[in-house]
Amino acid sequence: MIIRRESGRVSTIFALGFIAALPFTAVTVDSIRYYNRHTGTHETEEIYGEGFLRWAYGNPLGNLSLHAFVKRPAFSKWYGWRMSKPESAQRVLPFIAKYGLDPDDFAETPCTFRSFNEFFFRKLKTAARPIDAAPVVFPADGRHLGFANVSAIDSFFVKGQRFDLAALLDDDALAAKYAKGSLVLSRLCPVDYHRFHFPAAGVPSETRLINGPLFSVSPIALAQNLSYLWTNKRTLTELKTDDFGTILLLEIGATCVGTIQQTFKPGIPVEKGAEKGYFAFGGSSTITIFEPGHATLADDLLENSAKQTELYARVGSAMATSRA
Repeated sequence: MIIRRESGRVSTIFALGFIAALPFTAVTVDSIRYYNRHTGTHETEEIYGEGFLRWAYGNPLGNLSLHAFVKRPAFSKWYGWRMSKPESAQRVLPFIAKYGLDPDDFAETPCTFRSFNEFFFRKLKTAARPIDAAPVVFPADGRHLGFANVSAIDSFFVKGQRFDLAALLDDDALAAKYAKGSLVLSRLCPVDYHRFHFPAAGVPSETRLINGPLFSVSPIALAQNLSYLWTNKRTLTELKTDDFGTILLLEIGATCVGTIQQTFKPGIPVEKGAEKGYFAFGGSSTITIFEPGHATLADDLLENSAKQTELYARVGSAMATSRA
C-alpha cells in the first residue's frame, strides 16, 4: 500500500493494510499491494466503494458526515436493510462479473439469492475451501498480517501510534496474559467470502459483544486512524484447545457491517475449519491471538509481514503450527 504525506515533502511507502494515522494534515492511499500465496505473485487490490471511502476519510466535509452519521449503527442498519430488499438481487450478477468471482465455488447458483445480502454471506462448496493438515488454519479469506509477539507490534506501525491490546480486548488482565503472544490480523474485502471459521479444534466459549461505532476498517480509513480496530463494535470468543492453550477469536464490525452473526453453539466441541459465523454486507476483519509460547506462525506469513506486505490466503490454508 502506498501512503503519501501530503503536507510534508517526504513521501513514505508502506505495503501494509493495517497502518496507523500519520502526523500530517492529509494522508492518501494510492494503491494496496499484497502477496497472493495461491498464485505466488504480488497483486493490486481493486477497492470496492473507493470513491466514497476517499471522500469520507480524506475530505473535511466527508469527515464531518462520517462522524455525524456514517459511523453510527443506524446508518449501517439502514444500508443493510437496502441490501436485504428483493430488488437488491439485481446487483449480484454484475458484481460477480466485475470482480471475477467463480460461481462454481458457490453452494447455491447465483439466481437463487433473494437479495444482495444473501449473496454476500453465501456459503461455499466444501471442495472450494479444503482444510489443510496444519494444526491451525486461517479463519477467513483475506489479506493477513502476522506478528510473533504482540508487544512488538508498536514498532511495526508509524512512530507515535500504539497498538492497544487492552482496549481491543476490553480487559486489562486478559491483555496482560496475551501481551507476548502471537497475533494475526485478517482483513476481508467486500469481494471476499464472508463466513469465518474456527482456526483449530477446541471448545468455544460464549461470545462477548464489545459495543462501539462502525468506522470502516479499510486501509484508506486505517491510514487515518488505526484505533478503529479497537474502538469499533467487535465480538470475542475464547477457544480452548488441547495443543494451543486458549486462542482468542475476534470479529471486527465496520461501516455497513452492523451484523456479526455467530452460528456455532458455545460449549460444544468444534473441528478445525468448522464454520463460526458470518458478516453481513461490507468488508471487515478478524483477529486471532495465541497465548505466549504456543504457536509458530507460517513462514510466508511472517516473511511478508516483516516486509510490511499483507499475505492473501484463503480460509482453511495453513496459518500456524505448535511451538516445540
